[in-house]
Amino acid sequence: MTGSESCIISLRGITKYYNGEAVLRGINLDIHDKEFITLLGPSGCGKTTTLRIIGGFVTPDEGDVYFNGKRVNDVPPYKRPVNTVFQKYALFPHLNVYDNIAFGPRLRKMPESEISRRVKEMLELVNLRGFERRSVNLLSGGQQQRVAIARALINDPKVLLLDEPLGALDLKLRKDMQVELKRIQQQMSITFIYVTHDQEEALSMSDTVVVMDMGEIQQIGTPEEIYNEPVNAFVADFIGESNILDGIMVDDLDVVMFGRHFKCLDKGFAKNEPVDVVVRPEDIDIVSVEEGMLSGVVTNVTFKGLHYEIIIDIEGFKWMVQTTDYWPVAAVVGIKIDPDAIHVMKKSKYSGAFGDYSSFSDEHEKLSEPDAKPEQPPAEEEIVD
Repeated sequence: MTGSESCIISLRGITKYYNGEAVLRGINLDIHDKEFITLLGPSGCGKTTTLRIIGGFVTPDEGDVYFNGKRVNDVPPYKRPVNTVFQKYALFPHLNVYDNIAFGPRLRKMPESEISRRVKEMLELVNLRGFERRSVNLLSGGQQQRVAIARALINDPKVLLLDEPLGALDLKLRKDMQVELKRIQQQMSITFIYVTHDQEEALSMSDTVVVMDMGEIQQIGTPEEIYNEPVNAFVADFIGESNILDGIMVDDLDVVMFGRHFKCLDKGFAKNEPVDVVVRPEDIDIVSVEEGMLSGVVTNVTFKGLHYEIIIDIEGFKWMVQTTDYWPVAAVVGIKIDPDAIHVMKKSKYSGAFGDYSSFSDEHEKLSEPDAKPEQPPAEEEIVD
């Protein structure tokens, strides 16, 4: 976490219903001054609803929203110290870049000389100097994004809300804008609350990540904590690739998988407690069968540019391994896992739902059969995400 540790926004017991169904369930969250915090989760998890409640666009059915200790449930958006940048930038097509950015200050009757100075500052901030008279209709997606950010920041908000703002950009532009947004946030020294379903965005930009699912916060932590110490199988699976296995914590620092003992760094579990075990694909070494802790057969190899993604069938479980070494399909290999690569989690409602890469094997055909459970339609992003 950067900057001041003072809490600027607090959500307490926030619950929201749509059509009789809870899309937020008792959310508690503290957001700090000068923090870049990301609400991360799949479509329909409640992240956008949370953002809109903070902005005042949605009123919670239960719970309270506090700004600097003052309850603001009934305070309208324009009276809150926030501004919002949406995925659809909502620029005024009949106004040029300068007039789009100057729109807010003009509403507040700021002198034109001051507006001119502030617009120039904002154009410098977002690297659009010289674009003042350009029609926004002639700008690229990334340039339009910068105008939207400048228009929001010129009003000196304490908090900037960003709702999937990079979703409409291509991959390279997204990566460029990730760097730009972090630079702008640090330069302005204000709080950014960012909504995304993109794990890489969340990990690369955030001071704090809030992982959400089914209207609940699953975990809050730094990007490193979320990645290296996930609290349950959902977080482990959603943040990067993971092999998630059943295990038994027979004692401190000793977990059993496949009937074999593995040294780990975890402790504090009950003796012989059933657990979930996470091993990241990049933390596994493929070795000879003689050197391996476990052995199996390579069933799939995919070249990913910087590494190979290799699926190994070990006693029916499909492990994913990421390695720079090539191993052919049908090779019989061993795997080796260091104690610090093993992360043990308590069982949860998500146990058993993730982590076996069976879709890379013959089981893929079974998953595609007509009587398989159909995929649920995506929730309406604008309503419940």
